[in-house]
Amino acid sequence: MADLVYQTIIADLKKAINAGAYPSMKLPDERTLTEHYQVSRSSVKRALNVMANQGIIFKKRGSGTFINPLYLKSGSFFNYSGSNLGVTDSFKAGDRKPGIKLLDFQVIKPSAELQRDLFLEPDDFVYEIKRLRLFDDEPFMIETGFIPIKIMPGLTEKIISGSIFNYLETEKNQEVTRAFLSIFAEPSTQDDQDKLQLKPTEPVGIMEGIFFLDDGTPFEFSTMRLHYQYMKYNTFVSVSGRE
Repeated sequence: MADLVYQTIIADLKKAINAGAYPSMKLPDERTLTEHYQVSRSSVKRALNVMANQGIIFKKRGSGTFINPLYLKSGSFFNYSGSNLGVTDSFKAGDRKPGIKLLDFQVIKPSAELQRDLFLEPDDFVYEIKRLRLFDDEPFMIETGFIPIKIMPGLTEKIISGSIFNYLETEKNQEVTRAFLSIFAEPSTQDDQDKLQLKPTEPVGIMEGIFFLDDGTPFEFSTMRLHYQYMKYNTFVSVSGRE
């Protein structure tokens, strides 16, 4: 429950920030936030630390906590960090409403490559899930994921029509906390052009990789094909020492 408390604070603060609730760009101090949310000081501190790691806010010693202007300027972006690496929580586009359209859902025998990537046995099967991600009914991503049945039995169309990672966390008490991703671009295919409303001359952005549970178990191999306009991301680079 403690984890859900700090995550609720993060979600609420993000919503407030995106709604322009802090025109001065400064957040209330920890004591004020603790009283506002009626939670422990440690929950507020954890929420702010996660948001700082995500690049949403920054702390200025002696002055307080401020909203990162680049966070607001980005418009649309993804940021895979923190304890939930799902697309639902990681991709944003201002106040535009996210949506999911299920394209295909079936059980298949994995290829040799998938068996290797997900550490499967020869007789294991996987779900193949293909979804179209939208913002205000405008498509921005084709997502194809493969999840071993033995890790998450009982998946239904209702579950995968929402956030699988959030379901995993709230209903199964498990988290996807790490991912190894390759990010690149290539010429769009006819399917990309049809589903993402791309012109034949326009490229598609690709994020491809493996997502791991907090115990190190490979949970999903996923390929995400994005409209190139959403191929923006934020990251922190730590620089130590001088050459």
